[in-house]
Amino acid sequence: MIPIRGNGRELIMMIKFKFFMAMEPPTCTHQEKQVHVVNGKPVFYEPAELKAARTKLRAHMSRYTPEKPAQGALRLTTWWCFPVQGSHQDGEYKTSKPDTDNLVKLLKDVMTDLGFWRDDAQVASEVICKYWAERPGIYVKVESL
Repeated sequence: MIPIRGNGRELIMMIKFKFFMAMEPPTCTHQEKQVHVVNGKPVFYEPAELKAARTKLRAHMSRYTPEKPAQGALRLTTWWCFPVQGSHQDGEYKTSKPDTDNLVKLLKDVMTDLGFWRDDAQVASEVICKYWAERPGIYVKVESL
């Protein structure tokens, strides 16, 4: 447990789980869902690239699935480590697309499907960082608040 002081009270945060998935992070985001109209009604679907990204995340995260879903309010910390390109250096912040909020949506959906928590609405706090990295992957940490 890590005591954190703020606003005159002490919060106790406990790390539920943390892991690093060595992989090239998917750049296809949840925002890329498609829609077409059938009989005057919108029908949403995932294009092949988004399905592949979901499958990739699911395969990597399934080995870290907890026995029981986390309860209560949670903080999700993710570090998206993209392979170094061009003149960028290891550890440098990545300021180009994809956007952090779009990256984490698909990850949270997969974590919900795998039973990391009951509902992603439990995630009351998020820390999302993008870096250029010599060792690409996604670091995930979930703490109770």
